[in-house]
Amino acid sequence: MTMRRPTIGVFDSGFGGLTVLKALLELIPDADYLYFGDTARLPYGSKSVETVARYAVEAAHYLEAHSAQLLVIACNTATALALDRITAAAHVPVVGVVEPGAEAAAEATKNKKVVVIGTEATVSSHAYRKALEARQLNAREKACPLLVPLVEEGWVDHTVTEQVARIYLGQAFGDGFHDADVLVLGCTHYPLLKPLLHRVVPANVTIVDSAESTAHAVAAHLQELLPRSEAQLESRATPRLKFFATDSVEKFRRLGQRFLGHSTDDVQHVDLKE
Repeated sequence: MTMRRPTIGVFDSGFGGLTVLKALLELIPDADYLYFGDTARLPYGSKSVETVARYAVEAAHYLEAHSAQLLVIACNTATALALDRITAAAHVPVVGVVEPGAEAAAEATKNKKVVVIGTEATVSSHAYRKALEARQLNAREKACPLLVPLVEEGWVDHTVTEQVARIYLGQAFGDGFHDADVLVLGCTHYPLLKPLLHRVVPANVTIVDSAESTAHAVAAHLQELLPRSEAQLESRATPRLKFFATDSVEKFRRLGQRFLGHSTDDVQHVDLKE
């Protein structure tokens, strides 16, 4: 007998979470995916905890209504500010991006010194620092607000972006943290900068991409959700992908392709009531 493939709902304030979706597609090709980008209301980084929690819970319920069996909060800000609220409001398991990133950093570090870069809101929440300190690591957080607009401009290999990254990382790895051996990418836009960041950080530094770590955490969850019985998952060559965006569908298609590496055709406009 064949079992229906699991449906995974991925939520983000915009496009960055598509790097998480990309990692999920590589690691778990035998699931179907729903992606919700709250593009009309981004950025979340400058909003209050209350507002972010309300938006994220609305999106979570929307994805559940479209039969998501597991939710991935692919937004560092929403994870940092509202994961507990989303988990409490959801009726299915919820995975955020912070804990998997912290766990991967703990496994990678030799000297327990970790640098985290992210948006202003993620850094101000200290979610990564708390998660890393809970694992007995020393953490230095650094907000890099200019990197997101540079990535969205498509300047992932531009000399300007490299200069900006050098300044931020020079500060992050400064006084007392020059020997940190792990850099955590605490923003889902940053995986697009990985080649550039490898050139900028000291040679001994391991770069932990919380998008990849999150995909591994989801894979582990699915093992629990889907006991490998005699039932075979229906075989289909490619996952079904559905995208929902609260703003321009055209912009989503254009930018989405850049983050995902292939076309994001099936985009539906969603109007969540304020």
